[in-house]
Amino acid sequence: MDDDKELSRKPADVSLDEFLKIYGGIYEHSPWIAEGAFKSGATTVRAMHDTMKKTVAAGTDEQKMALVKAHPDLACAPAEAATLTASSVSEQKGAGLKECTPEEYAEFQQLNRDYKAKFGFPFIVAVKGLHRTDILQLFRQRIKNDPATEFATALQQIDRIAYFRLMGLP
Repeated sequence: MDDDKELSRKPADVSLDEFLKIYGGIYEHSPWIAEGAFKSGATTVRAMHDTMKKTVAAGTDEQKMALVKAHPDLACAPAEAATLTASSVSEQKGAGLKECTPEEYAEFQQLNRDYKAKFGFPFIVAVKGLHRTDILQLFRQRIKNDPATEFATALQQIDRIAYFRLMGLP
């Protein structure tokens, strides 16, 4: 991918409100990250992504935990599906999570419960380019991690999701 791609709407060209409408959802339910990037002067996807990543890194532990907890379960239960953002719906659909077999769905549900019980936040992986069987394999592996490693991995995956979302903007 060409991360030197010019942003179609640069921070210098729009108001904060307009900027938040465009970039506020790049990080799931966390417009504070876009707000922190507003004065960046970024003109490319790479520059905007770097600025947003730095905003996350400079956030408090509470902000980072809230960011991680803002993400939905993968192959979530129907009741939770209504709360998914359009980006999450599209990303999960692209990975085939809507086509799970009953056995895969049951395993996702069990892993979601076990993972949250162990770590206190949902399992997060950038699903773009992955198949649901790849995601299940990653889930099975990562649930064995210690909490500090998994929290750091979740933040890295969130940054990766944000990159894909930025690249997908018109």
